[in-house]
Amino acid sequence: MEDQEMQLKVRRVSDKFTESMYVLANEPSVALYRLQEHVRRSLPELVQHKTDMQSWEEQSQGAIYTVEYACSAVKSMTNSSLYFKSIDGLLRQAISVKEQMGNSQGRSLSDVTHSPSPTVPAPYAPSITP
Repeated sequence: MEDQEMQLKVRRVSDKFTESMYVLANEPSVALYRLQEHVRRSLPELVQHKTDMQSWEEQSQGAIYTVEYACSAVKSMTNSSLYFKSIDGLLRQAISVKEQMGNSQGRSLSDVTHSPSPTVPAPYAPSITP
């Protein structure tokens, strides 16, 4: 009897040990299977998300470049106010000179029309002095 009990206990222990070994041996493969299953389901979405992010990055880089270029253009325009003031002064000076030239031409034309006859210089005669 004792042999049968002993054999029964040994069989239970060996069955439990075999079951434990089976679970330990298969657990990593089950875990890897679950990981593989998860990756297969989520990978297409992750790839799409990555391509969207790259597209957004390119668009934002383009927008940043445009804004920086616009800022530099505005800064250069504010720095050019000195040149515009100089151009304004030169234009005013040119207008003034043109008006003076017009006024002097107007006077010379009025002098020619109002004078009774043009003055003709007398012939040159050398003076003889003793």
